Amino acid sequence: MDGKLQTGIQPHKRLFALDALRGLIMLLMALDHANWFIAQKHSTGEHWGGPFPVYNDALTFLTRLVTHPAAPGFAFLMGVGMLLFAESRKARGWSKWEIWRYLWIRGALLIALQLFVVNRAWELSPQGWNVQIYWGVLASLGGGMILGSLCVWLPWQALAGIAIALFVGMEFTHPNPAQWGTLNEVPLGLLLGFSGGTQRFFSTYPVLPWLELVVFGLFFGRWLLANRKRAYHRAVWLGVIFLILFVSVRALDGFGNIRPRLGDSWMDFLNPVKYPPAMTFTLLTMGVILIVLWAFSQAKERAQAFFTPLLVIGRVPLFFYIAHLFLYAGLALWLAPQGGTSITGMIPYWILGVLILYPLCIGYGKLKRKKPFHTVLRFF
Repeated sequence: MDGKLQTGIQPHKRLFALDALRGLIMLLMALDHANWFIAQKHSTGEHWGGPFPVYNDALTFLTRLVTHPAAPGFAFLMGVGMLLFAESRKARGWSKWEIWRYLWIRGALLIALQLFVVNRAWELSPQGWNVQIYWGVLASLGGGMILGSLCVWLPWQALAGIAIALFVGMEFTHPNPAQWGTLNEVPLGLLLGFSGGTQRFFSTYPVLPWLELVVFGLFFGRWLLANRKRAYHRAVWLGVIFLILFVSVRALDGFGNIRPRLGDSWMDFLNPVKYPPAMTFTLLTMGVILIVLWAFSQAKERAQAFFTPLLVIGRVPLFFYIAHLFLYAGLALWLAPQGGTSITGMIPYWILGVLILYPLCIGYGKLKRKKPFHTVLRFF
C-alpha cells in the first residue's frame, strides 16, 4: 500500500460515511450536554482518581454510556479529515509549509475558542461552575491538530506504529489513583498527560492520551485514500477485534483499566475511566465507532437520503458544537425546572435543541460554501 489513489477516489470529495458518522456523534454529544444542563444527572467525570460515578438506575447510566463515543469520535474523525485535507491541498498545488500553517492556525483557533468562547457557556451551568481556566475537548483537539500535523506526511505503517506506541505507552504514564489531588500543581502534566486541577485551572482532556486517536485517524485516512472499499471492510473487523479486546482487558481488571472496577455488575463492567481514556475506554468506544462507520459505508443511495440530517450537522461540526452549548444552557435557564428534569423529561429539550439548530446548520453550511477558502469563516 503506497498511498496512491488506486480506486480513483479524489481526496477533495466528501465521503458520506464520514459525514454521517460525524453527524451522529454530534447528536450524541448534544444528548450528553442536554443531560448536563437540563437533567443535571450528568456524572462529575470518570477520572483516573478520586470519586468514581456510581449509577443507581440503568437509564441514567445508559444515557451516559451511549454518549461516550463522542470524544474519541471527534479525535479520530479529525485525524482522518486532516489527512484528506492535506492530500487534497497538495493535489491543488499547496506546499507542505502552507498545509502545516493552515493546520497550526486551525489548531490554535480551537484552543482559543475553548478558552475564550466555550468556557463562557460552561459558566452558565445551573449547578454552578467555579473553574477559572478550563482545558476541555476543543483545546485538546487543537493541541492534537498541531502535534498531529507533524505526522501527516508519514506512511501508514509509521502512523500505525505511533498510534500503538501512544495507546500502550500512555498507559504506563498514568499516575496511581491514590495520587489524586496531589498533582494539581503540575501544569505540564495536566495539559499533556492526566486530568485534574484546581478552581484556577482544570483539565479533563490532556493532549497526548487523545493524540493516539488523531494519529489513528491519520492512519485510517491513508487506508481510505489507497482503497476506500477495503478500508471500510477493515474497519468492521478492527471494530470487532477492539470489542473482543475490551472484554478481555476489562475482565482481567488490571493493566489497561487505570483503576479497578467498583463492583461486578454490568454497569461497572461498562464504566471504564474516560479522563484520560484508559485502554478499555478506547477499545470500547472505537470498536463501536468503526462498526458504525462500516455500516454507514454500506448504505445505498436511497438509504443515504434518509440520513441527510446527519450530513447537514456533520458538515458544520464546530458551528454546531459552539451553538448547542449556549442553546442548552439557555434552555436550562429559561425553560427547564430548577434542579433539573428526569432523564425522560430531558429528551424533549434535547430534541427541541436539535430542531432549533438544524435550520441554522443548513444556513451556515450554505454560507460557508459560498465563501473563498481562505476566509476566516472557512476555519469553522
